[in-house]
Amino acid sequence: MAARNSSAIVSTMAAAVLMAAAGYAIFFVAPQESTMGEIQRIFYFHVTSAWTGFLAFFVVFIANIAYLAGRKPKWDWLGVSSAEVGLMFTTVVLVTGPIWAKPVWGIWWTWDARLTSTFVLWLMYIAYLVLRNLLVDAERRATISAVFGIFAFLDVPIVYMSIRWWRTQHPQPVIGGGEGSGLDPAMWRVFLMALAAMIGLMTVLVRQRYRLEELRHQAQELSYQLESLAAPPGAAGVGEGKL
Repeated sequence: MAARNSSAIVSTMAAAVLMAAAGYAIFFVAPQESTMGEIQRIFYFHVTSAWTGFLAFFVVFIANIAYLAGRKPKWDWLGVSSAEVGLMFTTVVLVTGPIWAKPVWGIWWTWDARLTSTFVLWLMYIAYLVLRNLLVDAERRATISAVFGIFAFLDVPIVYMSIRWWRTQHPQPVIGGGEGSGLDPAMWRVFLMALAAMIGLMTVLVRQRYRLEELRHQAQELSYQLESLAAPPGAAGVGEGKL
């Protein structure tokens, strides 16, 4: 337990240092973009949050497959933990996007392929979490939510490829193709630092959320055991049925 707590403290401090260094680099090291000016600095939060959200949802996808294959609760815990963290990063994407879009496009929002598919992705993982709360039986909840989580991940490649497959208001990618693929080297370095910071933050959050889910499961098991001990001898089967 002490080793786990020490490891959590070290990883949290490392993520905090990364976030602070990335924040400084974004505002004081990265050069100002010639066309959009200072507002372009949202890029380092917006894009890295999107990529980190995709990574979190990929973890959900793998965890859901692993649960269906082995039926081990730890994969269900990892799935819901990563889903909540991925949803948080996607929320950041949906908030920073309009803030960036208004001064650049002149509009807050438009229902093009990229924005619409991202919004649908956000709704699908909200539905994933709501579905879990509606199901009481732990095994049934894990199974059904795993199937839904695998289905929800199908929207991730659609979001990523939307600006390549369709004409959209959203600009072409500045990394990994398109006319802006030749990103300024200084901007590229700051972007990688910001991405590392976001992934570090995601790792810390998933780890802590996973620990919470593990403790919740242990508390539930202990509660069932106490109920079994407190029940009259003739009612022992009722308590055992809950396990």
